[in-house]
Amino acid sequence: MADKVVDARGLQCPMPVIKTSQAMKALQSGQTLEVIATDRGALSDIPAWASDMGHALKEQYDEADGFHFVLEKS
Repeated sequence: MADKVVDARGLQCPMPVIKTSQAMKALQSGQTLEVIATDRGALSDIPAWASDMGHALKEQYDEADGFHFVLEKS
């Protein structure tokens, strides 16, 4: 279970990344953030953003409700 969840379903690029960035700022190092998005661009955008910012992509999977990403703040 993530410390915080961002529901970015229905949002188009670049909003899932912007919402992820805003939510990550509120977390402490080592805490996790789950992002749920429906925009196919998030499949590449979220992992690339996490890598660029130095955060770890702990898990990525698809469900009926969208694409899920679990990130750990560095």
